[in-house]
Amino acid sequence: MKPLDLILDSPESEKQHIILSNFGASLGKKSGRLVVREKGQIVTEVPFDQVEQVTVITSGASLSTDAIEECVRHGIEINLLDFRGTPYAKLFAPGLTATVKTRREQLLAFNDQRSLFLAKSFVRGKIQNQINTLKYFAKYRKSARQEVYAYLQDAAILMEKNLQELTGVDGLNIDAVRGPLMSVEGRAATRYWDAVAFLLKGYVEFPGRENRGATDPVNSLLNYGYAVLEARVLGAVLQAGLDPYAGFLHVDRPGKASLVYDFIEEFRQPVVDRPVLAMAIAGVEIGMEADRLGDGTKRELLERITQRLSASERFDGKKYPLQAILLRQARRMASYLRGDQKYKPFVCGW
Repeated sequence: MKPLDLILDSPESEKQHIILSNFGASLGKKSGRLVVREKGQIVTEVPFDQVEQVTVITSGASLSTDAIEECVRHGIEINLLDFRGTPYAKLFAPGLTATVKTRREQLLAFNDQRSLFLAKSFVRGKIQNQINTLKYFAKYRKSARQEVYAYLQDAAILMEKNLQELTGVDGLNIDAVRGPLMSVEGRAATRYWDAVAFLLKGYVEFPGRENRGATDPVNSLLNYGYAVLEARVLGAVLQAGLDPYAGFLHVDRPGKASLVYDFIEEFRQPVVDRPVLAMAIAGVEIGMEADRLGDGTKRELLERITQRLSASERFDGKKYPLQAILLRQARRMASYLRGDQKYKPFVCGW
């Protein structure tokens, strides 16, 4: 790892994820290479064809138009995140959104059973991945912490019953049954986070799941991690030719990327929850500055999420890196909306 800016790669992926994390860093182009400078000195220099994406998590950074143009030519996403990890801008080629047939079908689907099918699939995938996350952490505690093992297993059994309830949720479209569907999702989530709290006892204080405004370390990690994942999901949705603002499970609101919030549900646990819980259990110091994550902790979490995205999971009978599964699944959703392919939620192993 570079001491100033991070270059993250893995055995599963030759391409690198460059993160600008220090005030005053600059991104430029030099003879077919992407160059990061700090205080006039080159700290990172990588050929464009070896870069997967660039993420800027600091204020005061500068990006040259030459570097931006070359990144776009090579299909390299540039994500700009605020201090919370929320993406406030993404730079990509405008041709990614020139997919008329897919978008027309996406909008038409809202009023027929495709909207309900996809919404149920997102919820099913989320709950199953929550169950598998509990089973993943339970299997390492069967002997050493039997009471934790039993609690997590019992929670998983109850959540399996929530999954069964989805079969009875039926209607003409998502608007007809959004309430009952969200009720199932909410009850499963309550059981999941109660189990997480039990798992973390003795390691770190966890007051229960809190979204905006959370000041405790675990929720701060989760919220930052989800925001980082949101940028990845947005990129996958755009590359699949979908409209990120036309969702199904989450209601439409001006400026709300509803489809991103729909699709992210399948990936929260595999990509973010596992590394966050592992950090808490391992006793990794979670630095807080005025009720916010410290810069060092943000970099640590970004590194772990990037490594997790490079890790392989089984998908369609083969093993792929999670970052590839994310894109394949988005394209599968687009194919389903066009009537070309069936859709099933992604479920991680345990």
